[in-house]
Amino acid sequence: MQNNPVIVDIARSPMGRGKAGGALSEVHPADLLMQVLVGIVERNKLDPGLVDDLIMGCVSQAGEQAVPTGRTAWLAAGYPLHVPCTMVERRCGSSQQAVHFAAQGIAAGAYEIVLAGGIESMSRVPMGSARMGKDPHGVAYEQRFPGTVGQGISAELIAARWGISREAMDAYSARSHQLAEQARVAGHLAREIVAIDTPAGRVSEDETIRASSTAEGLAQLKTSFNNDEIAARFPEIDWSVTAGNSSQITDGASVALVMSEKMAGKLGLRPRARFVAFDVIADDPLLMLTAPIPATQRALAKAGLKVDDIDHYEVNEAFASVPLAWLKDIKADPARLNPRGGAIALGHPLGASGTRLMSSMLYGLEETGGRYGLQTMCEAGGQ
Repeated sequence: MQNNPVIVDIARSPMGRGKAGGALSEVHPADLLMQVLVGIVERNKLDPGLVDDLIMGCVSQAGEQAVPTGRTAWLAAGYPLHVPCTMVERRCGSSQQAVHFAAQGIAAGAYEIVLAGGIESMSRVPMGSARMGKDPHGVAYEQRFPGTVGQGISAELIAARWGISREAMDAYSARSHQLAEQARVAGHLAREIVAIDTPAGRVSEDETIRASSTAEGLAQLKTSFNNDEIAARFPEIDWSVTAGNSSQITDGASVALVMSEKMAGKLGLRPRARFVAFDVIADDPLLMLTAPIPATQRALAKAGLKVDDIDHYEVNEAFASVPLAWLKDIKADPARLNPRGGAIALGHPLGASGTRLMSSMLYGLEETGGRYGLQTMCEAGGQ
């Protein structure tokens, strides 16, 4: 198929803790994304003038991320003026959606080459900056869904309704750190990382992995979202979500090089993966984080595959209860779930996480000789 979209490469920055003093906190988000763009262009010996579009995800499009950060990063790299950019905001799935749009545009014949990815500097543009404290829902929404809760409460509700214990979440979270550390020590993570120059020096490894994490240690942490009013409304909640069994606030950028199979052949570049099926769906906005379950079921049906056909699953670890509920409903093999660690260990730089997951999946499949990978992410609003 002439317009068959393929992935040629994916690169990402190291993950830095998203707070003052974090490894990447002194780097402007445009400069952070610029360095990943330069890394992927140079290692593929790509003529940047051939790129048809930049599609970049970013959630908090305010402050230093208020202008099209992808466009700024591209021009900062010294690349051609004629290459356009658009920014995508589908909450935590923003860069995953950017890759979908890239592949769909190529399949439609609108593009030949797209760089799709995302950026989020959570130390410099804190989560929620774009709202500036204002009500984001409005009167009519609140009438339909009174008393909307935050994602932490949604994670608690999922734990309660799926029967997931604090012990199970802490054990899963320790596993995330241990698997990420194993991948780091084996040199697997280095293959996908573009080192980032900062005022304090070059950063080439993830700052977020805590190799010494154990379930016993995580059990000592206090729960994060206790609230008497919420407890009265939802007596089933057992208060079990902590900072240790949740994703880390993180700075990071990631970019995928997506092109038509025909163009890859013309440029002498090897396609490393193809797209089999896409799905996006929304679910209950109160539970908010459950849509990966129906999205998985629909994507498998579209692909004509069973869950056992999939060699590698990437389910974003927004909170430990999310992949654990997914496992229960999908009845998937736990050993294939986030086998190189997930966002609990590697962090969750909102707009960049989709292509970070895709990077973990692509490199993981290559390391194990697997054929099929499945990626899914929960997004705010129940998507």
